[in-house]
Amino acid sequence: MRILLTNDDGIYAPGLRALHAELCQLGEVLVVAPATEQSAAGHSVTIYSPLLVQEVLDPSKGFQGWAVEGRPADCVKLALRQILPWKPDLVVSGINSGSNAGINVLYSGTVGAAIEGAFFQMPSIACSMEMPGNEPANFALGARLALQVIKDILGKKPDPGDLFNVNVPDLCRGPIKGVRVVPQNTASYVEWFDKRVDPRGRVYYWIGPDFTCPEPHPDTDVTALAEQWITVTPLQFNLTRFPALEIMNDWNWENTTGQLATESVR
Repeated sequence: MRILLTNDDGIYAPGLRALHAELCQLGEVLVVAPATEQSAAGHSVTIYSPLLVQEVLDPSKGFQGWAVEGRPADCVKLALRQILPWKPDLVVSGINSGSNAGINVLYSGTVGAAIEGAFFQMPSIACSMEMPGNEPANFALGARLALQVIKDILGKKPDPGDLFNVNVPDLCRGPIKGVRVVPQNTASYVEWFDKRVDPRGRVYYWIGPDFTCPEPHPDTDVTALAEQWITVTPLQFNLTRFPALEIMNDWNWENTTGQLATESVR
């Protein structure tokens, strides 16, 4: 099996290195990842700046991959269009430092990279791990757990373009209960902004590091993760609201059509 590995924390992130070590059990793994941290980059891509690429060497293992001065989605796009010598069988993004559950899925560069892989009709998996409060993160264990979930997903022979979001709970909080397949939570998070003044007297705001979901929907990724379950959520990137599509096709558009006809003859 050939695997493309990327992330949004940057090519030197410990989560990526831990997952790389585990994925090598499945086959050949090549890394194309951002040169610097790109958290919350979502699915943005770089248009007006060049994408600088540099080979990265691991002191003990030699060549590790390519660092890209761009976004996570840039990395996957560039890897599949230009860099990789082969077409991968699987795209994996992670392990992200911090969970990507609930509406954070929409902001996540980790998930954005996996979505890009799904665009290219490859099974793609985003992996994230909830961080402990004051303890060092055990990325090695998190990677082993993520690998087992990836193996289980591959064992079901996912279709081309299938997309999955995997979250590992805080390993310092207690034992893992197992795996649950749950939907994405869509309740709003509570955020706060620290208001400050710079040396020139200009007001600016800096978003706080903590996000809370005060009213999470039950039986979703946010609640299951808090209960020490590894969560797996199948995702899709088609945002069409199909029930509304059917209703809106029956709307009367005569007023707009008539106005367009009048404007076209002026």
